[in-house]
Parts: sequence; structure tokens; C-alpha cells
Amino acid sequence: MKIKESRALSFTAVAIVYIIAALAGVAIYRALSLPFWLSLLIADVGATVVTFIFSLIFENASVYDPYWSVQPIFILVCFAAGRSLTPLGVLLLIAVCFWGVRLTANWAYTFRGLTHEDWRYVMLHEKTGKAYPLINFIGIHMVPTLVVYGCILPAVFAIAEAAPPTVGSVIFVCVSFAAVILQGYSDILMHRFRRSGTGGFIRTGPWKYARHPNYLGEICMWWGIGLACVCAMPERWWLLAGALANTLLFIFVSVPMADGRQSKKPGFAEYKKQTRVFFPIRK
Repeated sequence: MKIKESRALSFTAVAIVYIIAALAGVAIYRALSLPFWLSLLIADVGATVVTFIFSLIFENASVYDPYWSVQPIFILVCFAAGRSLTPLGVLLLIAVCFWGVRLTANWAYTFRGLTHEDWRYVMLHEKTGKAYPLINFIGIHMVPTLVVYGCILPAVFAIAEAAPPTVGSVIFVCVSFAAVILQGYSDILMHRFRRSGTGGFIRTGPWKYARHPNYLGEICMWWGIGLACVCAMPERWWLLAGALANTLLFIFVSVPMADGRQSKKPGFAEYKKQTRVFFPIRK
């Protein structure tokens, strides 16, 4: 397929996929007369199904990759449109957009075209064989969608209920901003390390102390958003379930997979002894 062989055409194809998915999500949301959080969930799932279908068409599950960062921006911006936002709502919207734009830019920078597929998906395909389509739909598409939906739900409720800011909520929004900066700085250092072609293990900046500072940034981002909202709406403490699910996803899935791949390099055992999973604690 010529589209897959061209980086520019691949970008265009992915953009069109997301426009179609967004339109489908909006149509589903408007067609429903359910509580806002449930309508958003169903619309989000519908948009994910559209993305999954195109991943099958292009035979590449990485079509889904930018969904992780594009979905929260689209949902929050659309949901906030036409509403009177409190200062907390504005801060939450800015924080999520800051996070999403940065992460999407990082994806765009590393995007090679639709001939390339994330190594984790390739590994899952090899391991699961005929069961891969189901693994693809549930594990690669639907689970991340539900986790990220849970992460942004506190902000959705804060906007819907016009929650006022508190000292705690402002502090935790700042934590989210700091987490995005940590994640971005870590990614920049990793890009430089890979371009250098030195091989081995990156040992600069936060990577000197931790194996996954970028993951830590992602985890802290959503705890910051969740706790900011709970500080303003203490009765909504259960909204922290999304941040918890996100943390567990990284601890029990992302970190083991990444460490498993790194373990194939010589010297990994010593490197692991000298670092922790997350920054800044050091042995």
C-alpha cells in the first residue's frame, strides 16, 4: 500500500482516521439522552471502535497510538465548549491540553509511517497468534481508552459541576504541569541518546536515577488532575479510580514489558541494581 510507504501520506491517513473517529464520537454523544459521563463513555468507546477498524484496514495497531493523547483534549474541549468555566476548570483544561499537545508532538516526532508498528504490538502478535485480533481490540485499544477516560473523568465532573478552586486543587494542578515537564525533558534526553548511537543505557538527567522517569511523569500527571478535582469536590473521591488504574497499568504492564526488552542488553543486571523503577529515589 503506497500510503503506508510514505511518511507524509501516513500522517494524512492517520489524521483522516481521527477526524472520522471524532465525528462518530460526537454523533453518538448527541444521539444519547443519558447522564453526561455515560454518554461520553459510550461515545469514546464508539470512536475507539472506528480507530480499531482502521487499524485492521492498515494492518497496523499503531494507528491507535495518538489516541492516548488526542482523546482527552478533544473530549474536554468539546465538553467545556459553551459552559461557564471556573478558574479550576480553566486550569484543568490548560493542563490537559499542555500534556496532550506535548505527548502528541512527541508521537509525531517519532512517527515513521504506517510501515512501522510499535514493538510491543509486534511482540503481542507473535505471542498470541490467532488470538491477536481479540488482544488487539481489548488490550491495545479498549483498555487504554477506558483507563484514560477514567483519568479525565475528574476534570469532566469539575467542569460540569463548576467546582471552585481550592489551595489544594491549585497545588495539584501545578504537580500535573511539573509532571508534563518531567516527561517532556525525559523524552528529549532519550531522543538525543538514541541519535547518538552509543548504545547501552541512557544515564543522563533523571535517567541517571531511574529506568522510567517518563512513565513517572505520566502517572503523576493524572494523580495531579484527580487530586486537584477531589480537593474541590471531596465527595467525589471515587474519581481517583482512573489515576489508580493508570498507575497499575504502568507498574504491571508497561514497566515489565520495557524492562523485559532492556534485559536483552548486556549489563542490564548491573544497570538495574544502580537504578530504581521511578525517579528520584536511588539505591
